Amino acid sequence: MYPKKTHWTSEITPELHGKEVVVAGWVWELRDIGKVKFLLLRDREGFVQVTLKAGRTPDHVFKAFADLGREDVVVVRGVVEASRIAKRGVEVFPLDIWVLNKAKPLPLDVWSESADLPTRLRWRSVDLKRPRNLVVFSLASRILREIREALYGERFVEVFTPKIIVTSTEGGAELFPVLYFERVAYLSQSPQLYKEQLTASLERVFEIGPAYRAEKHNTDFHLNEFISVDAEAAFMNYNDIVDLLEKIVRRVVAAVAEEEKRLAEVGIRPVATEVQGVPRVDYDDAVDRLRQLGYDVKWGDDLTVEMQKALMKFYGPIYFIVNFPASLRPFYTKRRGGDKSESYDLIINGIEIASGATRIHKRDELEEEMRRRGLDPRLFESHLAVFDYGMPPHAGFGLGFNRLVTALLNLDNVRHATLYPRDRYRVEP
Repeated sequence: MYPKKTHWTSEITPELHGKEVVVAGWVWELRDIGKVKFLLLRDREGFVQVTLKAGRTPDHVFKAFADLGREDVVVVRGVVEASRIAKRGVEVFPLDIWVLNKAKPLPLDVWSESADLPTRLRWRSVDLKRPRNLVVFSLASRILREIREALYGERFVEVFTPKIIVTSTEGGAELFPVLYFERVAYLSQSPQLYKEQLTASLERVFEIGPAYRAEKHNTDFHLNEFISVDAEAAFMNYNDIVDLLEKIVRRVVAAVAEEEKRLAEVGIRPVATEVQGVPRVDYDDAVDRLRQLGYDVKWGDDLTVEMQKALMKFYGPIYFIVNFPASLRPFYTKRRGGDKSESYDLIINGIEIASGATRIHKRDELEEEMRRRGLDPRLFESHLAVFDYGMPPHAGFGLGFNRLVTALLNLDNVRHATLYPRDRYRVEP
């Protein structure tokens, strides 16, 4: 029976000199230079060098080493020694080794960047062994934790709403139908209506979960299934939510900055490592700036990724665009003096990361807006009925988590920030 892992590779430091440890992971590299042999062991946190020396290392460990191959699963018990030669200033001299499983030759090269993206996604579970992926997804987990803790800190309640629904949330967005016993239902593209309803009781709510969009796009920044972070708060307006999002941005950027060295080791340069302030740019001003840059953009046009990247020249890599034309926002968005709305987008590295607004909280105004958009209020009666029983003013946001990681880490494709992407052409593995 093999012993329990006592340390992650990141915890093996010169300060442990002389201590006995147990490390566990995968064989990343093997080197044999005669009487000295090296095993580079990888786990989620990084690497540690295991050094075998004739006259010091037990014979059965040398024998096991001779049969090892890359990606074999091993447990090593040994003694830590500080070293001026080893890469991280430390190495482990083994006392015992357990080979828990052997690995066949891998279907793609995880030791370099030679494999193309389709091949990597086809063999995703193998591709995830790549050190760059280990850093990205470990940090993604940290970013998500920071978001969750920030919302808890503002007294939000975490909720879970249905993902099988009977009608569109956004009013016209394409939905994936599912056979629900004797009737057709749909996969939810947003918890929007549920989280609005919950402000009438729980006041401040958030949800982190999957969302589905049946849009036939094939871009670097769109997926048909993604992780959405949604929040809604009673007695707040869109300015309050922008303030909240700025706090979240500061927090996650600080978390990324803490990992700057590890990111650099795998060739990732974050888009920002500190946030002094996040500009809030009126939509009208953004359009004017784009015209100055030569873009043919009219008031009422939606802005493209190219345009949003161009605006970084004026506002930096992280900024908000506020007060969009009402025609560009969903039916539940509160108007701001006629044709504009109390709304915003959060842009990071040219990508729309979050979007939100003050919502309409009076039933008659909401029904009027629905009719203006060609929607039939009768189809939303179960939602509208909630507005008859004390719906407070409220505002919120929806944030694409995969996009957030993509933008913060300066990745060129959202699939690099998604464990098992689902797009128009990919439904496995």
